[in-house]
Amino acid sequence: MSLLKAVVEQLDIALTQAELYNQSRSKTRELETTLKKLKRTQTQMIQNEKMSSLGQLVAGVAHEINNPVSFIYGNLSHAKEYTQNLFNLIDLYQTHYPNPHPEIQEEIEAIELEFLQEDLPKLFNSMKVGANRIEDIVKSLRNFSRLDEAEQKQANLHEGIDSTLTILYNRINRRDHLPAIEIVKNYGNLPEVECYPGELNQVFINIISNAIDAIEEKDAKRTTEQIKLEPSLIEISTKVVGKFVQICIRDNGPGIPPEVKERLFDPFFTTKEVGKGTGLGLSISYEIVVEKHSGSLKCNSNPGKGTEFVMKIPMKLIPFQ
Repeated sequence: MSLLKAVVEQLDIALTQAELYNQSRSKTRELETTLKKLKRTQTQMIQNEKMSSLGQLVAGVAHEINNPVSFIYGNLSHAKEYTQNLFNLIDLYQTHYPNPHPEIQEEIEAIELEFLQEDLPKLFNSMKVGANRIEDIVKSLRNFSRLDEAEQKQANLHEGIDSTLTILYNRINRRDHLPAIEIVKNYGNLPEVECYPGELNQVFINIISNAIDAIEEKDAKRTTEQIKLEPSLIEISTKVVGKFVQICIRDNGPGIPPEVKERLFDPFFTTKEVGKGTGLGLSISYEIVVEKHSGSLKCNSNPGKGTEFVMKIPMKLIPFQ
């Protein structure tokens, strides 16, 4: 009987320990889930504060630039018209007075009047092109910040992508004497999408910036001749897939190792040097696409084969489950 009693006591202890172990495992899982939620909340708070400040700064800069540019652009056509009127008047004088006073003839030669009449319209045209470029940049800055669009609305995703490319123009085209990165756009016929446009613009700039970083890493080990033979490129494709719109952003950079790819969307995970990356960009992008828009965001990549990010956004916003 004593032996049986001892066995029962040991079984009771074992069962108690097993129960405590199961409870411990359950609590551990709960703590891990809570920790992940806290990390995501922390990243979102950081990003919200950062983007709010950035949005206010961008909107302010865009407004301050837009006023003088509008003044310049609005007066260019008048200046060109007035100049042409003066040229017409000079032509009339030359027609009716073909032999001007020697002093006038000397001044005509000194200012190279014939060249001036030919070149000045070209100068006005180049000024107009520059003013148009500034207007496009201002429009892109406003479109990117979208401070007035914190709520969901119907939006043209191609406009958001194009604005992102305009903002990243220098990184794409001016690369310390290296050839520009080729941008290939294969846009499908997308309808307007019910979404949070400003937040999706964050996703576009995060992914395209990462693609540029990857290409720069690869091109740092290549000569100009090698880059010309195998150009660096970023391809952006869009299409409708069922009730979703699909955006693919692909680069021909060095690709991502499997062990890095597994942690790509983890908060604060980065392979960049200190000061060059926070590890928040892709984590926040994942949250915006998956949790805020009930979509999906996946990465396809192999070392040496480049990287492709594929996101799907429902055309009509539905609550995240």
